[in-house]
Parts: sequence; C-alpha cells; structure tokens
Amino acid sequence: MTQEDRKRMAVAMREAEKALEEGEIPVGAALFRGDTLLWADHNRREQAHDPTAHAELLCMRHGAAEKGDWRLNDCTLYVTLEPCPMCAGAMVMSRVGRCVFGAADAEKGCCGSIYDLPADPALHSTTEWEQDPDTEPYAELLSGSFRQKRKPGQEAH
Repeated sequence: MTQEDRKRMAVAMREAEKALEEGEIPVGAALFRGDTLLWADHNRREQAHDPTAHAELLCMRHGAAEKGDWRLNDCTLYVTLEPCPMCAGAMVMSRVGRCVFGAADAEKGCCGSIYDLPADPALHSTTEWEQDPDTEPYAELLSGSFRQKRKPGQEAH
C-alpha cells in the first residue's frame, strides 16, 4: 500500500459515507487510471431499485465510458469492502488491472475470503488485489451502519 493508494482509498471512503447518508449499505469505490480519477461512486441499490447497483459496478461502467474502452487493464479499483462474486467477476471480465479493498467480507468476499475469483486460472484473465492493512475504519463504518439499522433489542445474525 503506497501513500497514493491511501489517498485513493480516502476517495472511496468519502463515497461510502455518502451511501450511509442516503440510507444505502456504506460501500464506496473509486476507479483510477494512473493519476486520473475516472469515476467514484457508492452503493445505490435501494434508490435505484437495482440489485446490480454496487459501487464497484457503477465505477467500472461509468469509468469505461469515460475511458472510451471497456478494457480497464491499466486501471486500479479502490473499494471499501471486498468485492462480492458479481463485482469480482466484473473486474475479471473488464480486465481491471488491480483492486485495493478495505474490509474483508467473510460471507461474500471473492478476493480471498471465501474464494479468490480474480486469480482463478480458468478465467484466462486475472486481477491483482491487495487489502489495506488498516481495515478498522472500513469495518467500523459497515458495522456501525448495521447497528443503527437494527431495532433496539434485535440481535445480529
């Protein structure tokens, strides 16, 4: 993790905070090509009524349009939560060169937690990934949001 990576993760974190303010699961992402921010966004599933409106997919979709090419091999995706199977698959299919994520996702994370989809040799394309060693701010934002949504006396599952 470089200092530049930390600055770019801060962009993703600001997006996650926007998601929280909008009543979404607080996940944010930012897609960079070199020093250029192509797109930053956050989860919008609730407001868009779209199960695919994950922060990562929005960044890849809009970032590819900004770049004028669906191949994102020279891009790095920064995201506050480990990508799920859908997003990890999209990273491979769009050939994202690298992904840096914050909190691990023990239930759905496909960059090492339950499966390492971007490294699967059967897919003929790989995405390098790296987890930010300072996972606490990302994990706390997520767990805090779930605590807020839970009714008093309701237990976590």
